[in-house]
Amino acid sequence: MGDGAGQDAIARALALAVLRDAAIGDRLVVRALDGAGARDALGTLVGRTDSSVRVDTRRGLVDVALADVVAAKPVPPPPAPRHQRR
Repeated sequence: MGDGAGQDAIARALALAVLRDAAIGDRLVVRALDGAGARDALGTLVGRTDSSVRVDTRRGLVDVALADVVAAKPVPPPPAPRHQRR
């Protein structure tokens, strides 16, 4: 069997590198531990400190503690709105 803890550590290190290298204004998704589960923040990176990132999501601003991050990746822009049929 593989080393799950080792794979988790690698995924976390990669996620933190994505967040470190992302420019303000980049669109990304960040998964972070939240109580007994995890939550995702999908949106635009609008702020970063030594201990957290701030993502502007459709539901508002979300602050994510870097200590809680388990995954992160850049994502493409949202699709253009579809025209409604009449």
